[in-house]
Amino acid sequence: MRLSKREKTSYGLAAVGKDMVYMLSATYVLYYFQDVMGVSAIAMGIILMAARVFDAFNDPLMGIIVAKTRTRFGKFRPWLMIGTLTNAVILFAMYSAPPSLDGKGLVAYAAVSYILWGVTYTMMDIPYWSMIPAFTDGGRERENLTTLARSCAGVGSALITIITMKCVMVLGAGDERVGFKLFSLIIAILFIVFIVFACITIKEKSTVNVDSPSVGQMFKALVQNDQAMTVVVAIVLINCSLYITSNLLIYFFKYDVAGTAWADAYSLFNAFGGGIQIISMMIFFPLLRHFISTTKVFYTSLVLAMAGYGILLIFMVAGIKTLFALFVPGFLIFAAFGMLTVLTTVFLANTVDYGELKNNRRDESVIFSMQTFVVKLSSGIAALIASICLAVFHISDNTDAVVTAAASQSSLMGLRMTMTILPIIGMFAAVIVFRKKFILNEAKVDEITETLKNREGRE
Repeated sequence: MRLSKREKTSYGLAAVGKDMVYMLSATYVLYYFQDVMGVSAIAMGIILMAARVFDAFNDPLMGIIVAKTRTRFGKFRPWLMIGTLTNAVILFAMYSAPPSLDGKGLVAYAAVSYILWGVTYTMMDIPYWSMIPAFTDGGRERENLTTLARSCAGVGSALITIITMKCVMVLGAGDERVGFKLFSLIIAILFIVFIVFACITIKEKSTVNVDSPSVGQMFKALVQNDQAMTVVVAIVLINCSLYITSNLLIYFFKYDVAGTAWADAYSLFNAFGGGIQIISMMIFFPLLRHFISTTKVFYTSLVLAMAGYGILLIFMVAGIKTLFALFVPGFLIFAAFGMLTVLTTVFLANTVDYGELKNNRRDESVIFSMQTFVVKLSSGIAALIASICLAVFHISDNTDAVVTAAASQSSLMGLRMTMTILPIIGMFAAVIVFRKKFILNEAKVDEITETLKNREGRE
């Protein structure tokens, strides 16, 4: 039985809420603790990377726990609710660092709160995405649900990038510390409301009943799924490229583009980019799918992203800094990442069926735990690279200094090169990996779906 409109709506709203929370952490935690609270950039980079190493053990373990869960509410919804409630509390605490803390105490607070945030986010994110294979039979229905969820997630991410700094300034009356605290509280409440609605509305309609596997069996199944591993590598490369840019963008606007008007220009650019990303997921991707395969859309998106970064680098070197000129490469980059966001999830969902056919085990929770892990790993790697860039090129931790003194040309050039050349390398590597390893085109997916139906005696 197909999902109802009410179920699709609630699932989409849950994506909005959870990605608002994720983007608030992924994009602004470095800025909050470094610029607002005074933690050194290198210390924050180490904290963010260390948290991702911890997740290397936590995320697959959470996938196993979800797979073993059996309750009258299903195996996904209980963890979705528990993870949401705890993550919302930790999010608020993370952006409510006591002003009395300084030095080592503040570093410890940042480390503990961020690691706990990652753990609780995993508790919610894995069961959320694991529902996709459980709700659908594959093919177009799965692709459509994935597109909807990713589009809604894009809305949540875009909203955060567009409104955060404006809301922080207004809520805190110019005090960013107070502003972040109040803004995180609002986002946490919205997050809870959206997820509760989804848990009440959505029922787990179709999943394969199998015996709970052992830890060894689960990891073996994951390692043997070569297509899942290929998609995971691509997600790391793509997301690292995106998060390097998003982490450094605020510094680029403060030091290199807008001077005292940086906040307005930064918000406007994010509004434009967020809008393009949403349009890309909801309109550009479905439109291109009428003419070319998902694999070709994937390659097209990577080429568009590399072209956008190349144009941005040329503009930077040529001294072209007007906001509307930056919209040109911004359009290409945001449109590409919008489609790539949908595609990587579609590809990963298809690897669940591939793994079932190959290994005789349906491991959706473990497969999607890898998505959660690699997305967070990507943000950790990107944050470390961004923090090293800020330290090596002497981008001041007192960003208000831009009002009275511009950064040196060598510092600006280092910032520009990090924001553009590294993402181009990441995109190019993703192309190479996919061309060599990926085999799950539409024909192959349809063949796998039909084989599984015949195996289970379904018409």
